[in-house]
Amino acid sequence: MNEVVKTIEQRRWAESRAHSSWQIFKIMAEFVDGFEALARIGPCISIFGSARTPAGHPHYELAVEIARELSQEGFGIITGGGPGIMEAANKGAYLAGGKSVGLAISTAIKACTSTTFLCGRPFL
Repeated sequence: MNEVVKTIEQRRWAESRAHSSWQIFKIMAEFVDGFEALARIGPCISIFGSARTPAGHPHYELAVEIARELSQEGFGIITGGGPGIMEAANKGAYLAGGKSVGLAISTAIKACTSTTFLCGRPFL
């Protein structure tokens, strides 16, 4: 019986290694897709900030204004796609009619909440 368990464990490990080896190609394909999508947007500026800054806070409003002005100058705005400063920056670009991109991932803990994006692509 011990030999059967050992054989099963070896098979699981071999399958796991094979899966992991092929997983790198999926990841590379996602990078290629992402870079190609971003290349079509044109010049962009990334804005980083807290996800916990509420609307109405001076920093939130400043992020809206900065992103709006940058968008009016022809720059796209890229954020992490979440709430707070990221939402404010995407909102500023949206209000100016500019391009706005949120590069977010979905996790078991939280997901993207902003709705002012130019486009979205889920990463698996």
